[in-house]
Amino acid sequence: MAAPSPGPREVLASSPEAGSRAAAAGSSRRGLLWRLRDKQSRLGLFEIDPGHELHQMTCMMQAGLWAATQVSMDHPPTGPPTEEDFSQVLTQVHEQGFELGTLAGPAFARLRRSLGLADEDYQAALGPGGPYLQFLSTSKSKASFFLSHDQRFFLKTQRRREVQVLLAHLPRYVQHLQRHPHSLLARLLGVHSLRVAQGKKKYFIIMQSVFFPAGRISERYDIKGCEVSRWVDPAPEGSPIVLVLKDLNFEGKTINLGPQRSWFLRQMELDTAFLRELNVLDYSLLMAFQRLHEDEKGLGCSLIFRTVRSVRGIQSPEESGAQNRRLLPDAPNALHIVDGPEQRYFLGLVDLVTVYGLRKRLEHLWKTLRYPGRTFSTVSPACYARRLCQWAEAHTE
Repeated sequence: MAAPSPGPREVLASSPEAGSRAAAAGSSRRGLLWRLRDKQSRLGLFEIDPGHELHQMTCMMQAGLWAATQVSMDHPPTGPPTEEDFSQVLTQVHEQGFELGTLAGPAFARLRRSLGLADEDYQAALGPGGPYLQFLSTSKSKASFFLSHDQRFFLKTQRRREVQVLLAHLPRYVQHLQRHPHSLLARLLGVHSLRVAQGKKKYFIIMQSVFFPAGRISERYDIKGCEVSRWVDPAPEGSPIVLVLKDLNFEGKTINLGPQRSWFLRQMELDTAFLRELNVLDYSLLMAFQRLHEDEKGLGCSLIFRTVRSVRGIQSPEESGAQNRRLLPDAPNALHIVDGPEQRYFLGLVDLVTVYGLRKRLEHLWKTLRYPGRTFSTVSPACYARRLCQWAEAHTE
């Protein structure tokens, strides 16, 4: 697949006056009351303020995303999807000396609408209404990770090759979500490029945060189903640092899903089979735990007797079973929230862009020699999918 490049549409960023008003409103919100709000849920997260080395870049991202979202609001996609929806590149040139590219904008606009996400809410969260947040990542990659100020959206820088893979798979990804609305795959919401002056383009993606809403979350894990390099030293007791732990940190623990277990294991099979077909590996199952309050326990089992939010309406029993549907609580990001008898679990499959090509095959050979008898992440997509499903089966009840 050819590298993403500026397409035929290159425009000046729209409504700079409106962007300035939004920036001014954002500055006002950064007052004392705004900083105190949800302070407890921001432990371990750091505001990217004017003294932060990434402040200028994130301000450009905010201004650029505000204008890019305005385009999809002013010109919403109509009619059935087309090939152009997946190949369009819109480049907006900003007076501040940078340009922001929006890749496959109409396709992502359609996807956001199918998820019930209003462009106005998306724009408000990602625009200049408040500083992005940064957290300490345990990832080995050199990517930068951000959260929107309300913690609902996750932004991550990507290499050019990773963006190529993502866009090549985008039509099939959208089809998979249409066929399996309760998929555990991360909900990708946008792909963009940022270039300052005549410098090199930086690419980044936007997705729904699996860990939202974050209040009361006690533990977070990144699971790959192997052991090499899968331990993180926990933060000292009482530390405000929020760490995402790994496989070896999870030893001796289980996920108690109760009657939802069969749904979860079946959905893991469906999603990993799809990723295997794409020749993808090295993805992670993100998990977080949140202890249920007494008045929340048992609600999951009673949902069938209540009116709840579903995805794409009510289907026939046959279609429902084929798509592995489940009832959803009326809560944000409910696709990734599952209630067990005692705990609420946040679940999602992320990092879907590593292809098992020559480089990974050579890495597999080297690790086989380097770690005899031990399990590591670089294996064939078929083995990776099977092993992660086996981990899920062994660690759930």
